Amino acid sequence: MAEYDLTPRIAPNLDRHLVFPLLEFLQERQLYNDNHILKAKIDLLNNTNMVDYAMDIHKTLYQTEDVPQDMIERRADVVARLKSLEDAAAPLVAFLQNASAVQELKADKHYNLQLLNDKYQIGPAQIEALYQYGKFQFECGNYSGAADYLYQYRALCTNSERSLSALWGKLAAEVLMQNWDIALEELNRLKEMIDSKNFSSPMNQVHSRIWLMHWSLFIFFNHDNGRTLIIDLFNQDKYLNAIQTGAPHLLRYLATAFIVNKRKRPQFKDFLKVIQQEQHSFKDPITEFLACVYVNYDFDGAQKKMRECEEVILNDPFLGKRVEESNFSTVPLRDEFLENARLFIFETYCRIHERIDMGVLAEKLNLNYEEAERWIVNLIRGSKLDAKIDSQTGTVIMEHNHPNVYEQLIEHTKALNSRTYKLVTQILEHAQAPAAH
Repeated sequence: MAEYDLTPRIAPNLDRHLVFPLLEFLQERQLYNDNHILKAKIDLLNNTNMVDYAMDIHKTLYQTEDVPQDMIERRADVVARLKSLEDAAAPLVAFLQNASAVQELKADKHYNLQLLNDKYQIGPAQIEALYQYGKFQFECGNYSGAADYLYQYRALCTNSERSLSALWGKLAAEVLMQNWDIALEELNRLKEMIDSKNFSSPMNQVHSRIWLMHWSLFIFFNHDNGRTLIIDLFNQDKYLNAIQTGAPHLLRYLATAFIVNKRKRPQFKDFLKVIQQEQHSFKDPITEFLACVYVNYDFDGAQKKMRECEEVILNDPFLGKRVEESNFSTVPLRDEFLENARLFIFETYCRIHERIDMGVLAEKLNLNYEEAERWIVNLIRGSKLDAKIDSQTGTVIMEHNHPNVYEQLIEHTKALNSRTYKLVTQILEHAQAPAAH
């Protein structure tokens, strides 16, 4: 299933710290050789200040207690730099820890800067030091400290570029601490800034939106309302255009959200058109499943794709989240996906047929006969299906309150004939009108 692993396409759009959870997942799923994952981790760590972590991985990878001299020297540099930044930011940090002093601050940033300068001798150099200190804390893997300092920096910062950079850092820190509610708030703030900012070129804005959507995957597949929120964001014209322009692989996640969402969305039909348009640039079992069911009416193909979808979900770092229950673990999204995928197949199959053999249906749904019968009975009881089961003939009889697909096609064709006739008549009348003068 490594062929469906999107990590190589997703990682370039993430901060390197956000790539670690993906590598941890891949290591756990054993999709790749363990040594390859460990080497990838060391490569990532080379450009961070998480030197102790890099040393631990080096020891595991090479089965030794010794570490290279350059790592030892780098660790000493990091400790010295951290101490230097701590000293530079100390006056402002001390002020921010003084509750009564902080109460003097107002919503007006310029007033606050003047107050800090006049009363506490804290100027631009100390404010810049706070940003550098927060950024360095993040690079060291102290995400809690980084989130606090970057938040406080943004409250004082008057430079919009720096404020934007601090917000990206704050968002990454909250994601890495798995504070999903706060991360969602930061994501929305970042979206507002990206949508309203004047970028040097339109493509820079597109790239920022692509980055935002990649980072949002952590939130949307962990937050309680995430499956709804991802549709609200990804399906906006500007963001869907960005997906089609530079990140068609994100269609996997939007397709999954549409499938597991309890209520059908009016945008679903338009999304199916996007899948068709983009199949040359991206397709995987999840997008192909939708094409089989709704575009090609290929139910045998859909059944095959459904089995592949299960494997894709289990091996995707965002979709394959496991939940431990007593002595076993489950993948909730996998179960929801398969349940709704069966419903998609069934609903579409029923629109085409009025009487369906239960054995054939069981095969289409990847269930045995008894499971299929029980599943359909539950649908009928839950008022999700207007049908009845004829036990003697082993068939499901649809009680259509609306025309089936073929009847709809005939009706549309009738209307088309009528409209064409009227149009031709009007054209002829118009053409003959000048001759009458």
